[in-house]
Amino acid sequence: MDIQTSLTKMIFDRKKNVEMKNHDSYGTDLLGLMMDAYKNELKDKKNFLSLSLQHMVDECKTFFTAGSETTATLLTWTLIILGMHTNWQDQAREEVLHIFNKEIPKFEALSRLKLVNMIFYEVLRLYPPATFLTRKADKTMQLGNLTIPAGTELVLPTLMVQHDEELWGKYAKVFNPLRFSEGISKASTHPAAFTSFGFGPRTCIGQNFALIEAKVILIMILQHFSFSISPTYIHAPALVFTLQPLHGAQITFQNLQN
Repeated sequence: MDIQTSLTKMIFDRKKNVEMKNHDSYGTDLLGLMMDAYKNELKDKKNFLSLSLQHMVDECKTFFTAGSETTATLLTWTLIILGMHTNWQDQAREEVLHIFNKEIPKFEALSRLKLVNMIFYEVLRLYPPATFLTRKADKTMQLGNLTIPAGTELVLPTLMVQHDEELWGKYAKVFNPLRFSEGISKASTHPAAFTSFGFGPRTCIGQNFALIEAKVILIMILQHFSFSISPTYIHAPALVFTLQPLHGAQITFQNLQN
């Protein structure tokens, strides 16, 4: 409810500023672009309040939860796993310091990260924020020998698929970033076995942005801190909207000497 109220106020404030000629546009961020797309409806008070306003609020909430919650969850699991497997943490730090030293990471150099990329993919494989995908057939379709009637909802259990030993091998439940050394499509026995961001034309549009955010944050942590799991940590993955550590992430950080 607080998010709903806050977003509604932001929309009305921007609408009022444009109407009073205090600003020439609604802004260049996501909300501003959506309001610009609805500029005709914004002039029609009745239509705006009944349809467009709620649509914009819902879109903002979706981007906030999908773009913030999932990235935060990915970083949380990454810190937990690297806190458990400090050998991988040390290797990741070596790569980061080799490329960036202690400087603020620049976008152009992010593509040079190899091991950090593999670590993120392996964390996403083991602990995908979204544990399943759903699709609905808009018309009757043929899938192999199966006839899928129109309106049928299909569920892909991402978490189960990405832990399947037939797809990922005998040590499917073991953290091993090197399984992605030749890319996602060759990491398993099926090129579509990794679906943490979806697959095909419906792949998550925020995938690249989310990984850039996560990389920058992890780089800056690795540059300045070493960390390990606290003795109080209890490993209990649980589905709470996204897949999260049920009892929190108790991690001990140690400042690295300059």
